[in-house]
Amino acid sequence: MMSNEKLKLGIPAGSLQEATAELFRKAGYKITFSSRSYYPSIDDDEIECLLIRAQEMARYVEDGILDAGITGYDWVMETQANVHEVCELLFSKASRRPVRWVLCVPEDSPAQTVQDLQGKRIATEAVGLTQGYLARHGVTADVEFSWGATEVKPPRLADAIVEVTETGSSLRANNLRILDEVIQSTTRLIVNRNSWRDDWKREKLEGIALMLQSCLAAEGKVGLMMNVRRVDLPKILNDLPALKDPTVSSLSDPEWVAVNTIIDDAVVRSIVPKLKAAGANGIVEFPISKIID
Repeated sequence: MMSNEKLKLGIPAGSLQEATAELFRKAGYKITFSSRSYYPSIDDDEIECLLIRAQEMARYVEDGILDAGITGYDWVMETQANVHEVCELLFSKASRRPVRWVLCVPEDSPAQTVQDLQGKRIATEAVGLTQGYLARHGVTADVEFSWGATEVKPPRLADAIVEVTETGSSLRANNLRILDEVIQSTTRLIVNRNSWRDDWKREKLEGIALMLQSCLAAEGKVGLMMNVRRVDLPKILNDLPALKDPTVSSLSDPEWVAVNTIIDDAVVRSIVPKLKAAGANGIVEFPISKIID
C-alpha cells in the first residue's frame, strides 16, 4: 500500500542539478524540471522535491524545512549545519573526483605560502571555510564574500582568492597559481536529525542511498560471461581480473563450465584476446547498471 507520508528532498540547483537528475535516473527515479517551478516532479508519490542552491541546502535541512538534501561536504562545513550524513556520493558536475577549494594568487605574486598573506585581502564565496583555514595557520587577513567571478578579482580587487576547482583550467586561464589546498569536498546525502529518527523516513532514505550508490559503484564496470573447458579453467581464473571471485557454473556438458564476472571496462580490450587464446569460448560482454554488495 502507498504511504501517506512524504519525504521532502532537496535537489541542488545550478551546476549539480543535471548530474543529480541523471544519477537518479540511473537509479530508477525520473526527475523532471520545469523552467517556471522550483518543485521538480518525480515518479515517486512518497517524495516531494524542491530545488535549492547547494550553498543553502544544509541550513534548510538542519532547520527541518527539508527532510534531506544533496549538497557538498564543503557547504555543510561552511554553514556548520548540525545534520546527519546518510552517505557520500562521489560525483560532481564535471567528473567523479572530489572538488578542491584552493588558495590562489596571481602568477607574479611574491606570496609563496599562506603566511605571506598576513594582513592581505582574500575574496571567496566560502568565507567560513577560509577563516577557519587561516586560523589554523595563524594568519589574520581580510576575508570578503565574493558574489561571483572570483577568479578575475586578483590583483586589483583582492590579493588572493579561495576558489573551488575540479580541473584547474579556469584558474590557469586567469593566470592564477595555487598556494595551498583548503579542503577537498564530495557530494553528500544529508538528513535532518529528527527526520532520521523517523522510522519511515530513515527506511526511505536508506533505500534511495542504496540505489544511488549502486549506480556509482557500477560506473566503468562491465560484465563478462564465457564458456570454458574445465581443463582450461585454472589458467582463465588466473588471468581474469574480477570485482570478486568469478562465478563458475556447471553446464550440461561435464567437460565445460560457464564463467561470469565483472571487470573494469578499460581492460576489456586487452583481456578478451587473452581469454580467447586461453581457451574461452562464447565470450559475451554486457553492461552493468548497478552493483549492490
